[in-house]
Amino acid sequence: MKTSKIFFFSIVVALAGFLFGFDTVVISGADQQLQAFWQSSDLFHGLVVMSTALWGTVVGAIFGSIPTNRLGRKKTLVSIGALFFISALGSAVATDPYIFAALRFVGGLGIGVSTVVAPSYVSEIAPPNQRGKLVALYQFNIVFGILIAYVSNFLLKDVGENAWRWMLGVEAIPAFIYSLLVLKVPESPRWLLEYKNDKVAATNILKSIFNDEEVENEIAAIEREKSKEVVNENIYMKKFRIPLMLAFFIAFFNQLSGINAFLYYAPRIFELAGLEKSASFLSSIGIGLINLVFTLIGISMIDRFGRKTLMYICSFGYILSLSLVTAAFALKWQGLLVPLFFFIFIAAHAVGQGAVIWVFISEIFPTKLRAAGQAFGASVHWILAAAIPALIPFLFGQIGPSLVYAFFGIMMVGQLLWVIFKMPETKGQTLESLAEQLSK
Repeated sequence: MKTSKIFFFSIVVALAGFLFGFDTVVISGADQQLQAFWQSSDLFHGLVVMSTALWGTVVGAIFGSIPTNRLGRKKTLVSIGALFFISALGSAVATDPYIFAALRFVGGLGIGVSTVVAPSYVSEIAPPNQRGKLVALYQFNIVFGILIAYVSNFLLKDVGENAWRWMLGVEAIPAFIYSLLVLKVPESPRWLLEYKNDKVAATNILKSIFNDEEVENEIAAIEREKSKEVVNENIYMKKFRIPLMLAFFIAFFNQLSGINAFLYYAPRIFELAGLEKSASFLSSIGIGLINLVFTLIGISMIDRFGRKTLMYICSFGYILSLSLVTAAFALKWQGLLVPLFFFIFIAAHAVGQGAVIWVFISEIFPTKLRAAGQAFGASVHWILAAAIPALIPFLFGQIGPSLVYAFFGIMMVGQLLWVIFKMPETKGQTLESLAEQLSK
């Protein structure tokens, strides 16, 4: 096995996650500047200006399996870079909120498609005993992108009254670099066998990363799975009910933790807790650092201890931290306590849901339906990720942050019960054996 090549291909593809993380969070620094610039109401600001990218993500996630299957994994990965590049430059020079929202929507399409194709690609080239950490490189790059976005926002916040244009436009640089690098990545051999029936090309790619015996075993396993397929299979058939519901619930609980609602509005939330503007931006950088460190911890543990163990850890961490955040807002605790509680929240998320979600969904469907299953799980994730942050300014104004975070805490009790009673362990098994076990 040529580990260095597999790692290189995985890290290049995972850079789509960097653009995902940067694009998702960079808007948090521009949040209040944009509202003041266009003098928009809380509802308009939340629904149009802030969340349009997320609705683009929903569309990209829902339909992302189409180019992933028809064009191939590689061409779809290349197209993502173009979407991010256009969105970054366009939104930076936008002249009204509707044009701005449309260009942010384009970036959202890139995020949505990336959550379908990037984990699918890496899971298809990774050996079973390293699949968890290699697919989780996508999540590492998401949180690295989040951290760099927070740092970038902090450095650019005082460049002028329209600093938000620089904050958003700088993303064009990593988008261009990613687009060049991903051209060096080969097509997925599993896609070539499944959709092009091109055994020669698939074998040649496998030989470039595995030894001869491993190549024979890989080809045999893929062809054995392919021989059991039925014409016009889809993920909504009864035999795929288990993986479908597993994908639904891990995505559902991911967003019902309130993670995106927090990441999108971190500076605003910290100001509500009594921090000054500069301190709120610095606290956001602290969140990015905690996220990065604990994501690395999660990646180091995911193949050793398994996906389910990490989900236990994060469930308890969520419940503890969200209870403390609820109490802090209800009792009007001021100062550094609220950032500290959110540090615990982010650490719990990074070790568990953050490290696990894209790995887990990419493992539980057969090759023919992997992109469709990934699209389904990503769609659930992003519909909620769009709806929840869009309502945050309104909900904070109407019922207050304490009740909002109490609700998220209750949802995490539900996640803990789901992990205990329903979530299977997937570590160390081949994709084909998992498909056979879960699709009955």
